[in-house]
This record gives sequence, structure tokens and C-alpha cells, in this order.
Amino acid sequence: MPYIAAEERPALDELVDALAAEIGSEGYEGRLNYAITRLCLGVLPELRYKQLNALVGVLECAKLELYRRLAAPYEDEQALRNGDVYPH
Repeated sequence: MPYIAAEERPALDELVDALAAEIGSEGYEGRLNYAITRLCLGVLPELRYKQLNALVGVLECAKLELYRRLAAPYEDEQALRNGDVYPH
């Protein structure tokens, strides 16, 4: 869940904005994967199943929320624009 308290956001936003600017948009995939990997490794307190499981859960939930909020509405719009593939 990316919905942290408003007072926690500014310090993180400053760092994330700077990192996003550094990663850039052209050919970003490798740099973004690297940054995410390093961030995950940096927050792991120890290499234990419980911590790995929690971290994978965070990544999965972030992926699902990104899909729900951005990808699904985009796909719905494209289906309306170009015609749906699935039967109603």
C-alpha cells in the first residue's frame, strides 16, 4: 500500500524525484531494475525467509496497485477505442 501518512511523504518524495530524474525515461528499464534491487537489498535487515517473504509481498502489492491504477484504466480505454476482444 503506497498510501503512507502525508507528513512522511516530503522527505521521501525529494529522494524519489531525484532518483527518477537520474534514471531518466529513455531506456530506463535496466537502471530502474538496478535501483529497485539496490533499494530492496538496502532495507533487508537480514537474509531470512520472513524478511524475503515480506519484501516480495511489498513488491507484489506495489505491482498490483500500479496495474490497478494505471494499466487497467489504460487497457479499458484502448478496448473502447479499438474494440474489445473479450465477449460481453
